Amino acid sequence: MDDTVGAPGREHPGRHRMIPSRTQLDSWRSFLRAHAGITKVLESELEVEQDLSLAAYDVLVQLSEAPERRLRMTELAEAVLLSRSGVTRLVDRMEKVGLVARAKVAADGRGVTARLTDAGYERLRIAATTHLRGVRQHFADRLDADDLTDLERITRKLIP
Repeated sequence: MDDTVGAPGREHPGRHRMIPSRTQLDSWRSFLRAHAGITKVLESELEVEQDLSLAAYDVLVQLSEAPERRLRMTELAEAVLLSRSGVTRLVDRMEKVGLVARAKVAADGRGVTARLTDAGYERLRIAATTHLRGVRQHFADRLDADDLTDLERITRKLIP
């Protein structure tokens, strides 16, 4: 089977390997396991201690950091890495409990924004203690200053 494309190789001069090397796959899998494991623990802590999903927490964070604490639904979906339908369903649930409010965009009859309510801001403030403690315990405290600097440098290369 030919697993090369476009870069230097013995069998195919001027061609690249199409599949990752063992080292590349090991690094990839380690990255995925670390992300999934930490995310799972952070999600669990938020749900147990705050009765809040990690996705809902992320919505609250994104809105709190936005101008006037509001974002168009499409911008919010991009910021929290959910599909439009996924963020719509999540915002529906959050709106029912008063954490966010929706409004039409005045200049654009089709556009809709989500706005963080005062209750949502207070919920975020309280939930942040759980989440940020978890980030420190399950991530930051396991790495030294050089590790954190290296990790940030490396992961910035991966952002499209």
